[in-house]
Amino acid sequence: MTHRKPRTSQVGRRAARLGMLVVACTAGIATTASTAGATSSASTVTRDVGIAMDEAHAKATPRNRFDYDDEFAIRELGTRIGVGARNRAVARSVGCSLDNPCRSVALSFQVVTTNGDLTHVNATNTSRAVNDHCEGCQTFAGAYQFIVSTPYSFTLSHSTRSELARLERRLGELERSREAIHVVKARADSLAAEVVTLLQQAMAAAPRGANVSRLSSFTPTVTLRRHID
Repeated sequence: MTHRKPRTSQVGRRAARLGMLVVACTAGIATTASTAGATSSASTVTRDVGIAMDEAHAKATPRNRFDYDDEFAIRELGTRIGVGARNRAVARSVGCSLDNPCRSVALSFQVVTTNGDLTHVNATNTSRAVNDHCEGCQTFAGAYQFIVSTPYSFTLSHSTRSELARLERRLGELERSREAIHVVKARADSLAAEVVTLLQQAMAAAPRGANVSRLSSFTPTVTLRRHID
């Protein structure tokens, strides 16, 4: 359980306003991305608010029967009062036949780090797989969102980023895979578990700093949000 210091009404009102701003800005980014209809990513940071949006989007058709897209984004937002993080994977298979089926796979991994006792995180993580008049097609979408939250200053080390880059390359290798969808899903889940372990180790090794209050600080956490379709 998280225990926090009581806040004044002024701080509460400010946090509420920032929370609404995070929601509004995240919705705006999402609208822009959906109209673009392609893989997209964005990151916006102001003094008080940080926003991150990432998406993988694959579409298989009779002209392009095998489509794959992945996103592996790292967003270090630092100390903010409000954070909005949105991650989405969308896969579509359209108009193929039993004789010539389609295969569409979209995977989006989003790592977001933030720190501070007053941070409010609004995180959404969704996936959607659609077979549109596509009998016998294979369609899979997986969204994996990793939220790292600490009361003290935290940045990913060079070695941690190198390990994350290695995992990103392994995610990209799934593009060449023609294994069954349940195998692809299992491999993506395994990679996600490795990301969680790596982030937990990085967070445990990070210096706490002398300015962290034992009364106001909360337990550092790595939260995995997983949505598959």
